[in-house]
Amino acid sequence: MSDYKKLRVWKYAHKLALEIYQITKVFPEEEKYGLVSQIRRAVSSIPTNIVEGCGQLDNSTLVRFLGIARGSAFELEYLILLSKDLDYLKKEEYSEVNEKIEQLIGMVTNLIKSLNFKKLNHN
Repeated sequence: MSDYKKLRVWKYAHKLALEIYQITKVFPEEEKYGLVSQIRRAVSSIPTNIVEGCGQLDNSTLVRFLGIARGSAFELEYLILLSKDLDYLKKEEYSEVNEKIEQLIGMVTNLIKSLNFKKLNHN
């Protein structure tokens, strides 16, 4: 699976990363090297790990990278919650972004399940 740009999950993760970068532009300056940096690392890790996994030679390695992407999505989910609780995000903005993160987690999880199912059926 070498053409990651055709994957719906990668497209969704990339779009979310762009959105999160925009959202965090208005966070307080004192969070630039703290929370903003951590959020951006987490969100960029998701499509990056999908890409890296697609560059591997076998599906089991791809599944491992997808697992890392999924973990980063959960990290992002928490960091966005923290941002809301610190009043850096409005409740409506938080709800909208959190829904997208949950959608992405589901997409990554389903791809992992699909690849594992294919692996089981080939043995």
